[in-house]
Amino acid sequence: MELIIFDLDGTLIDSAPDLARSVNFMLARLGREPFDEATIRTWVGNGAKMLVHRALSGSKEPKPLSHRLLKEALEIFLEHYEKNLVTKTTLYPGVKETLESLSHKKLAIATNKPERFVRPILQTLEIDLFDIVVGGDTLHGKKPDPAMLHYILDRSKTTKALMVGDSKNDILAAQQAQLPCVAVTYGYNQGEDLQALGPDYLIHHFAQLEEIVDV
Repeated sequence: MELIIFDLDGTLIDSAPDLARSVNFMLARLGREPFDEATIRTWVGNGAKMLVHRALSGSKEPKPLSHRLLKEALEIFLEHYEKNLVTKTTLYPGVKETLESLSHKKLAIATNKPERFVRPILQTLEIDLFDIVVGGDTLHGKKPDPAMLHYILDRSKTTKALMVGDSKNDILAAQQAQLPCVAVTYGYNQGEDLQALGPDYLIHHFAQLEEIVDV
C-alpha cells in the first residue's frame, strides 16, 4: 500500500466537544436553546453546513429553513469555531504513534470539514504528517461523493491506496472510488451498522491499522 487516505473527525480526532461549543454559541446568538454534547455528536460527519442545519432543526433530519437563517447561523458557527479549533479536541488513542510509524508512506486527509481548519488542527495536535489535505470546500463534492479520493489519487499518481474512516460516507466514497476501506468503530457513525455497509476491514483501535497495512 503506497497511499493511505484518512478521514479526520471521528477517525483521527475527537472534535465533538469543540464543535458542540460552537454549535451552542451559534444557537445562543440566535436566541435558541442549546443541546448536550451527546446529541450534537450524532449530527457530526457531513460538513459544517449540515451540522448547523441539523442544530437549527433539532434533529438529524434537517427541516426546511430559510436560506438567510442558514447563512447567518453558518457564519456565526464558523467564526466561533475558527477561534476554538483545539480547545477540547483530542487525538484518539494510538493515532499519533501509528501515523508516525506509517509516515514513510504517502498520507492524505479527505474530510468534509472546511479545508482552512484542517492544517491548524493537525499542527496543534502535532500530527501534520500529510502530503495532501482535501476539505469539504476544496472541490464541489463532499463524501460520499468520491471526488476527493479521485483527486488525491491523481495528485499522488498511484492506485495502491487505502481509505480509513468512521462513517457510511467514508465507506461509500471508498467503494465508489474502488478502494479498499478500513472502518473504525469508535467514531461518529450516526448509529449506522458499519459492518452491514461492507467495509473491507473493521477495527476497534487505531493501532490495528498497522496490521492491515502490512498485509
